[in-house]
Amino acid sequence: MIELMIVVALVGVLTALAAPSFVGLIQRNRVSAEVNSFVGDLQFARSEAIKQGLPISVCASSTGTSCLGANTWHSGWIVFVDLNGSGAFDTGDTVLRKRPAWNGTDTFIAAPSMTSVTYSRDGFANLPVGTGTAILMTLHTAPVNANATRCVSINRIGHQSVLPGGTGGCS
Repeated sequence: MIELMIVVALVGVLTALAAPSFVGLIQRNRVSAEVNSFVGDLQFARSEAIKQGLPISVCASSTGTSCLGANTWHSGWIVFVDLNGSGAFDTGDTVLRKRPAWNGTDTFIAAPSMTSVTYSRDGFANLPVGTGTAILMTLHTAPVNANATRCVSINRIGHQSVLPGGTGGCS
């Protein structure tokens, strides 16, 4: 009986030591999946713009059929043929892909505030005026884990990259 109690105590101590790192691992994997999904849709939008010779936009959307007009990308997004290149879903535009809102409490916002990314027929990103050479979209976890923070950087040429927290302005 004493040996069993010692084993149970040791298992309890080891579990208490391993649990925080396991939670961090789960957060990092969740963030990786969320960011990869977004970057994959950006790459799809850019390649479709070049392939179809039409502007293609990605905008935050909670319905999957219209743009939110808000800087809350964790609410979901749509990729659509944007005939007039406005970044807003208008009559005649066609949805190519839609992503639902994230289940958790992670947040994904752009700085400066941005509600859509539009790729021109040559693959360049039409970024909002005054954003400089790139925008930075930051994904923060809840509960906060700086090691899991990721940013998506999109430059005017249309190239996107994923940055870990603490590098290249990602905080």
